[in-house]
Amino acid sequence: MDRLLKLLDENARLSTEQLAAMLNKTEDEVSNAIAEYEKQGILRGYKALINWEKIDQNKACALIELRVSPKRDRGFDEIANKIMQFEEVESVYLMSGGYDLAVKVHGKSMQEIAMFVMRRLSTLDSVLSTATHFILTRYKDGGIILNTEDEKDERRSVLCD
Repeated sequence: MDRLLKLLDENARLSTEQLAAMLNKTEDEVSNAIAEYEKQGILRGYKALINWEKIDQNKACALIELRVSPKRDRGFDEIANKIMQFEEVESVYLMSGGYDLAVKVHGKSMQEIAMFVMRRLSTLDSVLSTATHFILTRYKDGGIILNTEDEKDERRSVLCD
């Protein structure tokens, strides 16, 4: 049923009837497989991908690189668990390379994210350094193309004092 997971990953709105037809299975087989995947923690949730720029919603998003000091016998898990508890945090990843953790955060503005990093994230005991990268435009997210050439470019000017 790995194909079932791929289909759900591409479009979680497909009905069990549609999935059954695509997989040449019965609806009961598909429903049972989905229930088992959920029970095993393989399917962790279903989420809509929203193009917030289309509704002129004030939102900012950033990727933050963290260098951290892992705890003996607990590695990176302890600090990752602390970071996951912040409501601003959408994702936390253990990385290879020049930094240890990558954190994706959301806020109402770039300043709100900067204050979150300064006051809450960088002050955690294990955090050695941070580097914040603000996402300016999402062209493709979750495998979905968000902005096409056919759409009118309505970029706003940003003036600095």
